[in-house]
Amino acid sequence: MASSSNKNKFLLTAAAAAVMGVTSFGAQAQDSEFTFGGFVKLDMMVSDYADGAAPESGSIARQQYIPSLTPVGGDGDDMATDFHARQSRFFITNKTELDNGETLTGHIEMDFMLTPDGDQRISNSYNPRLRHAFIKYGNWTFGQTWSNFQDLNILAESVDFIGITDGIVFNRQAQIRYTSGGFSASLENPETTVTSQTGSRIVSSDGLMPDVTFKYTGKADNLVWQASALLRQLTYDVAQSGDDETAFGYGVSLGAKYSFGMDDIRASITTGSGLGRYLGLNTWNGAYIDADGGLETIDSTGISFAYRHFWTEKLRSNVVYSRGWADNDDALLGMAGDMTEYTQRLAFNLMYSPASNLTFGAEISQANRETEAGVDGDLNRLQLMAMYSF
Repeated sequence: MASSSNKNKFLLTAAAAAVMGVTSFGAQAQDSEFTFGGFVKLDMMVSDYADGAAPESGSIARQQYIPSLTPVGGDGDDMATDFHARQSRFFITNKTELDNGETLTGHIEMDFMLTPDGDQRISNSYNPRLRHAFIKYGNWTFGQTWSNFQDLNILAESVDFIGITDGIVFNRQAQIRYTSGGFSASLENPETTVTSQTGSRIVSSDGLMPDVTFKYTGKADNLVWQASALLRQLTYDVAQSGDDETAFGYGVSLGAKYSFGMDDIRASITTGSGLGRYLGLNTWNGAYIDADGGLETIDSTGISFAYRHFWTEKLRSNVVYSRGWADNDDALLGMAGDMTEYTQRLAFNLMYSPASNLTFGAEISQANRETEAGVDGDLNRLQLMAMYSF
């Protein structure tokens, strides 16, 4: 997924802000700088569901690659073609110099992916979706943005929305974060996903303790690396009696990006017990309900690798691979043999940028998912894109 780099700016003086009626009480602004931008992107996909039936046209699996939704079993389905512009996004950022010498930053960003409203029949109308909404003051960040547990440096350039989805942490949520140099720590919104005794997913809203993360980012010559840790309490009122069952979850992640010339290599590994929704777009739950009604955490691991090579200044290729798997307890096999054991995806793309803010891309990929019962399925996809950043 390429990101927009073009930004448009304008300054709003305190006097002009007063005329427009946008001044705030408290510490008054000296000058406000507004940055706005985004991109328009068309995605064109031809998908071959080698095993099982293709998802319906409104499914999120038809908008982007979702590891847990690769069909398994069956005789396969006909190929399906989808065009959409839902990844298009826009953002606005404001930086205001306060009279106490501090800078206050506010950012809001939206796109149109994954919203349930709209269809492909007539107007293809879709609701905006909130991606980021946060403020920064001094060393503190308040609001919704990338989880502090996530490493943004290892995200590969891909035509697919994420690309290395299976084995990485990919999460945006509300949080309070403190940053000092390369160190950061955060308290983030808790949410637990549980496998019931029948194998279905339960999304719990009983969490009391926020998720806690720590991260350190370092740099040495052409190497940028990051180490992060996650501590969380998984909670579910199993008997709906008001007495919650809890389990302790944790995770560690290590990622690195090494640049040589114009090329670069990116790799990561993430592992833990009770990671759940943090890994592979919640392919695996954080815990399961055991025979006694208690919660037991599920071990899971993910890896990713990406190599980018520039053929010319305007033409480049990326090879991306990602794999995630869970070490499901034997107790789960009887209740949920259709649970995912592992998913993986291998892709190759060609990206051409005739100008710095215009990119055309083509990507071929094969994804595979296998369940605990040994039933597997492949998804083969050709995806084309055209993107203009502004």
